[in-house]
Amino acid sequence: MNVNLRVATQLDAAAIHSLIAANMEIGHLLPRSLDDITERISRFFVAEQDGAVVACAELARLSATVAEVRSLVVAEPLRGQKIGSRLVAHLAATGTSAGYSTLCAFTHDPSHFVRLGFTIVPHTWMPEKIAHDCTACPLFRRCGQYAVTLPLRAGVQVRPEQPAAVIYAGRIVAARRPNVERLHLPAASKAEEDARQPVLA
Repeated sequence: MNVNLRVATQLDAAAIHSLIAANMEIGHLLPRSLDDITERISRFFVAEQDGAVVACAELARLSATVAEVRSLVVAEPLRGQKIGSRLVAHLAATGTSAGYSTLCAFTHDPSHFVRLGFTIVPHTWMPEKIAHDCTACPLFRRCGQYAVTLPLRAGVQVRPEQPAAVIYAGRIVAARRPNVERLHLPAASKAEEDARQPVLA
């Protein structure tokens, strides 16, 4: 299977809109208008197979330090082939390069994100999202979605093998080291990175 990831262009807006509309119920996606997608097309990434858009995701800015994965969808016939995982990893790398320190997502099924190293956190830990979107939502304070976050740091790479610590209802459910792969960094940078690692008692 040959699937290429790339930045979306204006020519992809209609295909992205169709993909989201066709999978809203299955993926619990929020509706997006064609005008909305067209206006924000530079923030979308797509997976393309044989010239057709088969998956998409948006890297949405919430603040100077926080970005969100939005409208992540893979065409139903191609699910289970790690295309969504590749898109999220690509968004994480792009977000790191852009200077974001946190990548978040709001989802009804957090297991896919946890396998990528995201951590489930209380909604109140994401005030940027609450201020940007949640207060205007009719389901505010009775939301059925989970908030998940991933720290973004230079020199690390998402690997979908082992989940990070999951924090739920104020307690650590599964404490594991964040699931990242160290790249080749100068010794000083490694020391600084180790000093920033959280200590779980």
